[in-house]
Amino acid sequence: MRRKLVILFSALVFVFSLGVSKSFAVKNYIIATATPGGTYYPVGVAIATLINMKLAKKGITATAITSAGSGENVKLLKNKEADFAILQGLFGSMAYNGKGVYKKPQRYFHSVTALWQNVEHFALLKKYAKTGNIMDLKGLNERFSIGKRGSGTEGSGKTILGALGIEVGKDVKPVYLGYNPSIDAMIDGRIVGANIPAGPPVAAITRMFARLGNKATVLNFTDEQLKKIDASYDVWFRYVIKAGTYPGQTKPINTIAQPNFLAVRNGIPDKDVYLIVKTIYENLPFLHNIHKATYAIKLENSVKGLPVPLAKGAAKYYQEKGVKIPKKLLAQ
Repeated sequence: MRRKLVILFSALVFVFSLGVSKSFAVKNYIIATATPGGTYYPVGVAIATLINMKLAKKGITATAITSAGSGENVKLLKNKEADFAILQGLFGSMAYNGKGVYKKPQRYFHSVTALWQNVEHFALLKKYAKTGNIMDLKGLNERFSIGKRGSGTEGSGKTILGALGIEVGKDVKPVYLGYNPSIDAMIDGRIVGANIPAGPPVAAITRMFARLGNKATVLNFTDEQLKKIDASYDVWFRYVIKAGTYPGQTKPINTIAQPNFLAVRNGIPDKDVYLIVKTIYENLPFLHNIHKATYAIKLENSVKGLPVPLAKGAAKYYQEKGVKIPKKLLAQ
């Protein structure tokens, strides 16, 4: 509660500095992201900054907060501790439909827009990468960071590895760290690898290659492995990280990806959601200057791969722009 009061006070100060009357009603929306070092946080901060720049005079401000990622973000939306959140397609699908780690459907949020591809980076010290394939983790029996507890990173990592018969706790000894702490631990030799899904170029992976050079790598996936992983949730697809994306990376990395999307909890006014979506799509160059992953945010991709029905305010904007919306994404 105290943190929210501090955030609200900061937002009010920001609005007043723009010359808005003190009688003006201000809504400060909290956007849950993930840990620093990945893509969720910088993009979340960029979206919040854009909202503050363009909508403060209309009484709408935003603050991006760090979190453990998709898993925690679902809880934050449920508990009304966050108003918007960036989620993995997998976690959105599991939560909304009551699958995987969720025993019951979690129907308290909707989609706002597809964002960018969440690309799987299974990093491993080169001396343990016998083939350069994800199956190098089978029987590894070494300390490996699977992501922070309760995070989308942990959830998606365990889902992917489990589909391939790689058991966390048996084949790899799990360590629960965020992105940057994972790379620090690899550099120090405390762990041998880490699961770091995010939109390329990922700051933590860039630092890994810069510091470790050819002593570290990112593992590949075959088409057969992709088919096994995608069998249950239908959210993953092939993604090739082009050579040169990271320092010293001379060959493409054949990995997999799933969509990330912006979600909103039920109860946020439709007109506010409409204005926020409109602001995002009318100011994409601003987001492009913050992070390369945002180049994937395009109106023609706005509803592709969304696992949860759209918020009515978002659907209204897309319909005005002529975007074809599948019936399954239109909230009843």
